[in-house]
Amino acid sequence: MSISAKYGYTPNQEAIAGSLAVIAAGLEEVASESLYKACFGIMDQTTLANEDTPERVKNLVEKVNAFAKDYPGWPLPASICVYPNFASVVASTRRVPVKVTTVAGCFPTSQSFLEVKLHEIELAVRGGADEIDIVLALNSFQAGDYKTAGEEIKASRECIDRVAKELGRPVVLKVILETGLLVTPENIAEASFLAMENGADFIKTSTGKVKVNATPQAAYVMCECIKKFYERTGKKVGFKAAGGIASALDAVCYWTIVKTLLGEEWLTKDLFRFGVSSLANKLLSAVEQQTVTYF
Repeated sequence: MSISAKYGYTPNQEAIAGSLAVIAAGLEEVASESLYKACFGIMDQTTLANEDTPERVKNLVEKVNAFAKDYPGWPLPASICVYPNFASVVASTRRVPVKVTTVAGCFPTSQSFLEVKLHEIELAVRGGADEIDIVLALNSFQAGDYKTAGEEIKASRECIDRVAKELGRPVVLKVILETGLLVTPENIAEASFLAMENGADFIKTSTGKVKVNATPQAAYVMCECIKKFYERTGKKVGFKAAGGIASALDAVCYWTIVKTLLGEEWLTKDLFRFGVSSLANKLLSAVEQQTVTYF
């Protein structure tokens, strides 16, 4: 029996397409200054570039530090997301209440030994990470070995919890499904339930490093799975859209999907995130009615 069947879920592609068409048709009506600002406040403002350096990361953090002064009336991003070796740079430079998020576990491919992945996760948490984004082990999942893929997530969860307990602070685990490589709604659903069953606090669409990243269809399936999981277990798992969110209206689309399927209670940074590098400027530009390149 598939994992999805256990939760009574089968993706209905026709119904999903119909719902997404309705959402897409209404985006202009839904969009507003207050909604753009709300989307800004749930961003993981991200730099995951090959050319990242400590100085480049510090510059990003300093922009976040100065943001409230430069743009009063706007919320801060939820977090700053970087490679794991820069966790301490963000933690030591931030002077405002934003989280430190790092990718880890041999991002973006998850192609390495589990011991190496766990050691990187531990170093990131010790370096100051409040949130860890790992990638589902597609080498196991796509071979049909869900057991091994799930055990890797569980081991990552246990590693995070052990170090977090030692340090006396909570640390969030987000699991990236890389939905563009999973391709089918059925695979996306199986991966969603697998990640949630093994301890994910959030399930995330994509790394942003492959040809197809976040899509409304993938988001819709993932949110339907989150709803089914909540109904069965009582645990609220968050949703993160990342990669390819290129415009302010894209953000509104994902916001509307989450609101439609999961309700108002999911529309907070504790349960909903955007993983973005350029979206901040797009949201600022939409509200300011001119091109803004703050970040």
